[in-house]
Amino acid sequence: MDDVLRRGGAVAGVVEEWKGLDDRRRKLQNDLDGQRQLRNAANERMSKLDKKSPEFVTARDELKLTSTRIKEGETELLALETESQFRLLNIPNAPHASVPDGTSEADNPTLHTWGAKPTYAFAPKPHWDVGVDLGILDFEAGTRIAGARFTVLRGAASRLTRALINYMLDLHTAKGYGEIWPPAIVRRAALRGTGQMPKFEQDVFKLQIPTGPDHVADNDLFLSPTAEVQVTNLHMDSIFEAAELPRWYCAYSPCFRAEAGAAGKDTRGLIRQHQFDKVELVKFVPPETSYVELDALRNDAEAVLQGLGLHYRVVTLCTSDLSFTSAKTYDIEVWLPGQDTYREISSCSNFEDFQARRAKIRYRPMPGDKPRFVHTLNGSGLAVGRTIVAILEQYQQADGSVVVPEALRPYLGGLERITKI
Repeated sequence: MDDVLRRGGAVAGVVEEWKGLDDRRRKLQNDLDGQRQLRNAANERMSKLDKKSPEFVTARDELKLTSTRIKEGETELLALETESQFRLLNIPNAPHASVPDGTSEADNPTLHTWGAKPTYAFAPKPHWDVGVDLGILDFEAGTRIAGARFTVLRGAASRLTRALINYMLDLHTAKGYGEIWPPAIVRRAALRGTGQMPKFEQDVFKLQIPTGPDHVADNDLFLSPTAEVQVTNLHMDSIFEAAELPRWYCAYSPCFRAEAGAAGKDTRGLIRQHQFDKVELVKFVPPETSYVELDALRNDAEAVLQGLGLHYRVVTLCTSDLSFTSAKTYDIEVWLPGQDTYREISSCSNFEDFQARRAKIRYRPMPGDKPRFVHTLNGSGLAVGRTIVAILEQYQQADGSVVVPEALRPYLGGLERITKI
């Protein structure tokens, strides 16, 4: 638990609150164990006494008092256990020893870069201008239909989305990832299993389903914020045999996020939308190989950008920039010349046994061994909308057109260039 404190910020207070509750729970549990011993002893003593004797009456009164205390203590213990468990679920994962200390994203060291920054004989535009000028990004229609942070993709942008999804899935399945097409709706238990609940409940869209005689429904359902939730929970409450690991999956899914904590950030363009598309990579592995598997997963996500010829860099997140659930994360950041900055397009993380404990995902190292928790990993392979952003910005031309990366042309009927609709 002390390793968690490396994250800094408010974590220490959260940990102390949980420790205080857990100390009270342990003390009360010990007190109850003592009271139960007294009750058992009183029962045994009474069994040897004449029921009409004063001693029996005294023992009976003492037993009633002890039983009342036990009942009250059990009620208090249940409340403490519930509160302690809730507080525990709000404590983030402990950073791996190799994670650098830091106080902000400025402390994230660069692991490596790939490719060269493209150069232009003109001032490159941001994707929102490129896409609107081409008639393929319709932000106004998205707002009319659904509100802010929704976009309608038209023509080539819509086709590009399908092409990217298929391209990414083809790459990953060729490397041994099993393809999954999951539901977009998830239960609270699934969100809790991957760590989105209860900490980030405000960031997910909750469904309001009619109930009543004609509508029998589970009213604790949510739109999934990432396919990590569905794919990880494929094996909720499961025990793998050692020969079944490692297990790799890839999945396309639409994702939905309320972005409650991102007010005012990235209000223009496709970077931060309430609905977006993503191809996700998820691994279940033995603890001994999880960091080798993390590097391999990151390489698989990078291969998508390399195949598309997009310049990017990889950074290692420092302790304060880690997600709530991660023990170690690499962010892959693609270069956006129209904005003169790098932006995250994939986060590749090792959660160690943080999610596995919540979702109860275990394995047996050897037949007959006591089950141990697996390590889970995931990464975007990639975020589709942000990949479109990178293509529009890195491949833009002086005449306003956009060259289609060669790897995508077979998926687009041989289309080589996107021009104005």
